[in-house]
Amino acid sequence: MKVTCVLGSPRENGNSATIAKRFCDRAMKLGAEIRTFTLNKLEYRGCQGCMACKTGLDKCALEDDLTEVLEAVRETDVLVMASPVYFWDISGQLKTFIDRTFSYLVPDFITNPNKSRLAPGKKLVCILAQNNRDRSSFPDIFRKIDYFFKAYGFVDRQLIRAFGVNEPGEVAAHEDVMMLAEKTAEKLCGG
Repeated sequence: MKVTCVLGSPRENGNSATIAKRFCDRAMKLGAEIRTFTLNKLEYRGCQGCMACKTGLDKCALEDDLTEVLEAVRETDVLVMASPVYFWDISGQLKTFIDRTFSYLVPDFITNPNKSRLAPGKKLVCILAQNNRDRSSFPDIFRKIDYFFKAYGFVDRQLIRAFGVNEPGEVAAHEDVMMLAEKTAEKLCGG
């Protein structure tokens, strides 16, 4: 079992990364191979809208530090994406990564029932950490992500959210969230 973890926070030991680490630690104990990418340490550009991935290539035409990340997602069984909630959405780092996943769609994705170039059956874990304590806030974030990753063929898409956390690593004291990370790893990685 391969797990690819994409960290979208500019804070290396932030709350979303802390939750992702708990998930990955449990997955590793279950025998999973883990690859982690901290987007803030990489140099990459956003989608250029060049359409090369729809007219001549079956992957993104840009060659930068995201090339390896995008290839790792092609090969993974479970994708973990973790982000703080900034300005009512995911971080810019993670948004730019998601924009580049446009290359996973086949050229005729609008009309083709098989929209994705990825092997079917992948699983997604979306981790969101927010300072806002209101559990009804920002429900649209995961709905957008879920919509696109369902189109990419991800069959199981899980959400782990932490509320009322701000200081780096503060979420470690939220046992309900940390246990959910472990239980989700067990569910998706064969525990």
